[in-house]
Amino acid sequence: MAEPKVLVVMGSDSDYEIMKSCLKILRKFEIGFECMVCSAHRTPDEAANLAKNAIENGFDAIIAAAGKAAHLPGVIAAYTTLPVIGVPIVSGELDGMDALLSIVQMPPGIPVASVAINGALNAGILACEILSLKYDNLKKVLLEYKNEMKKKVEEKNNALQQKIADL
Repeated sequence: MAEPKVLVVMGSDSDYEIMKSCLKILRKFEIGFECMVCSAHRTPDEAANLAKNAIENGFDAIIAAAGKAAHLPGVIAAYTTLPVIGVPIVSGELDGMDALLSIVQMPPGIPVASVAINGALNAGILACEILSLKYDNLKKVLLEYKNEMKKKVEEKNNALQQKIADL
């Protein structure tokens, strides 16, 4: 069986610092990925070709990050049937609200899933959840990850209870 694989596209190389957490979580979950910069406005033909050829190139999902007008996720979604997850990036005067609204306000028939502004980590986790429908091993990885989060919260609560007891 093929290995899970995600295409991660950023509208600018300046998005890398935000998107790094997405790439780290994909690597942690052992999901293969390719990452590149492509602009919906400056290289629209390349964006269309990436999307049109994504299935043929073995990708199972696409994560697209962009700021300001943030048309990249929508343009990619227009050219593929793969799930597209949009990551709105803070840039400019509107603190990412412009990007968020550009991503979530897609016309009927061209959906783009969206995470929070600068929510790259959740984009990686959402991709894993989507891919777990096809790749059973990812279900176990997700359960382990959620158990790790649960343990961290329990540890923090225990530490808090100790501080309260020491008052």
